[in-house]
Amino acid sequence: MEERLKFPGEKRRRLLNTITSPADLKKLSFEQLPQVAQEIRETIITTVSKTGGHLAPSLGVVELTLALHYVFDTPRDKIVWDVGHQAYAHKLLTGRQEQFHTLRQYGGISGFPKRAESIYDAFDTGHSSTSISAALGMASARCLKKERGRVIAVIGDGALTAGLALEGLNNAGDLHKDLIVILNDNGMSIAPNVGAMSSFLSRKLTGRTMVFLKKRVEHLLGALPGIGEDLLALAKKSEDAMKAFFTPGMLFEALKFTYLGPVNGHRLDHLIETLNNVKNLDGPVLVHVLTKKGKGYPPAENDPTGFHGLGKFDPDTGVAKKSLGEIPSYTEIFGDTLVRLAEEDSRLVAITAAMPDGTGLVDFRAKFPERFFDVGICEQHAVTFAAGLAVEGLRPVVAIYSTFLQRAYDQVLHDVCLQNLPVVFALDRGGIVGEDGETHQGLFDLSYLRHIPNLVLMAPKDEDELRHMLYTAVRHPGPIALRYPRGRGVGVSFSPTLRELSIGKGEILREGEDLLLLAVGACVYPALAAAAELEKRGYQAAVVNARFVKPLDEQLLLSYAARAGRVLTVEENVAQGGFGSAVLELFADHGLLVPVKRLALPDKFVEHGHPDLLRQKYGLDAEGIYKAALELLEQPARVQNVVWGSFK
Repeated sequence: MEERLKFPGEKRRRLLNTITSPADLKKLSFEQLPQVAQEIRETIITTVSKTGGHLAPSLGVVELTLALHYVFDTPRDKIVWDVGHQAYAHKLLTGRQEQFHTLRQYGGISGFPKRAESIYDAFDTGHSSTSISAALGMASARCLKKERGRVIAVIGDGALTAGLALEGLNNAGDLHKDLIVILNDNGMSIAPNVGAMSSFLSRKLTGRTMVFLKKRVEHLLGALPGIGEDLLALAKKSEDAMKAFFTPGMLFEALKFTYLGPVNGHRLDHLIETLNNVKNLDGPVLVHVLTKKGKGYPPAENDPTGFHGLGKFDPDTGVAKKSLGEIPSYTEIFGDTLVRLAEEDSRLVAITAAMPDGTGLVDFRAKFPERFFDVGICEQHAVTFAAGLAVEGLRPVVAIYSTFLQRAYDQVLHDVCLQNLPVVFALDRGGIVGEDGETHQGLFDLSYLRHIPNLVLMAPKDEDELRHMLYTAVRHPGPIALRYPRGRGVGVSFSPTLRELSIGKGEILREGEDLLLLAVGACVYPALAAAAELEKRGYQAAVVNARFVKPLDEQLLLSYAARAGRVLTVEENVAQGGFGSAVLELFADHGLLVPVKRLALPDKFVEHGHPDLLRQKYGLDAEGIYKAALELLEQPARVQNVVWGSFK
């Protein structure tokens, strides 16, 4: 790969190594910048092939990133990256070259902008469509403080479909602050963009057409005797208006933005000239930049969706490094099962928010295109849209990552659960996600969902149970959510037929009288392994797969807790308000006092790192559960039932 990407001819001094800050970049001549761009791409491709990460987005903005740091005075001038998964080049230019090999690794640099990591990271990001609102807030604050410096928001055309981005644009036009919005238009978000906004942005005249039209008009008007020169001057004055009418400029001008573009996002001369013209303009300005996702790396250019975010791969071929005979992922099992269920029930429809690949709905889309809805990066709309479908008798399945459903909390509560509508929420990436870090860990869903009336909440212990839970969910007459983890399944065999689970009923996996290990979701099998180790020490621990976080299996939990005298709850969720909290509330409501230890994530945003490493750090692997159980077993098994005042 390195040989293929090297410059032809004589070996050149590596310019990127001389850049420790944007100030060093500014010392280079314009003619040297293409070499820097090439070296940035080499570094990103080589690093991501070893660490995994967001490749295509970062490759697509290399020239744009160079131009921004070349023209503006960062960190005084602030650059707010929307989502932030495209900020790898930004990190390389802002003093993080030596740490770049640690990208997304535990203890290393984040795959997203982080204010705690660098003064050049103006705003923590990870979810889409926040940049304009945040940048407008910064620009307004600077105005109040009478400070100099520009604020630039870099947002993709996919992120621009979200309501938050449009709200920010609307408010920016009204406030008329000095704000620069760079619209990075590559026709993609994670998957190809959908929706009317995307279609409108695609209505742009090609450079060849515009040039031909301009030359033709100039020739005809210049040939007119007497009045030709006057008409030509008038035509040139009207040229900007014509461009604005035939391009997206008319939309942004209506929002009181000064619109410039479209600009070729891989032509450094065009970018630098445009940004130099823009940086001193007053009021809100939008620069429309056209880029190609995956630019400079053919595998990523040819498959920008597949190379949006990926694991380790061979940089020479672009082929992912996978072992033979891999166990299917939970996402794949969900997608396959939903297709099977849709074949049997014509009421089933699937909804995604711009992530058909990530949520496993590609096959569903191919087989049932009329029953598949990609609403763009609009989680709030996705949920209320599903509510409308449910009102009319359909059975919508909303497939969204756990971390992204947070954005639609009000819609889940107000539009679905308040009306007790039969909407299924399939929460992918529930629990520890790993290298994407704080913004993507799905550690809050059990807490933010279980207190909502009418909503059933469950989590499968393995991929076969996921199938049965989905089968159960689409038959449930009200709102129901199932959360399942990222990655491969446990490797269990599948039941030949799907069965409907009894709502609110757990299962006893192992009997025991000394301790009750009460686990949910991905923590069940580690709990079983811990119980096997405890047996070697002479302890008999019962293991219960709770299955349901709401409603709990009250009879099972109360009777077994009283019998064992000690309870250890285990979950991949924050401790506050999660599964363990629900168990404590149950015991308190029934007057049962028994030693309970909750094993969950602490009151913090969990950092990035390999999931196995994070589970080990926070005591959620088999060894951690074993140690916590031993600590609990050292306490006396004293059970008091307050209602009857008796001790056991």
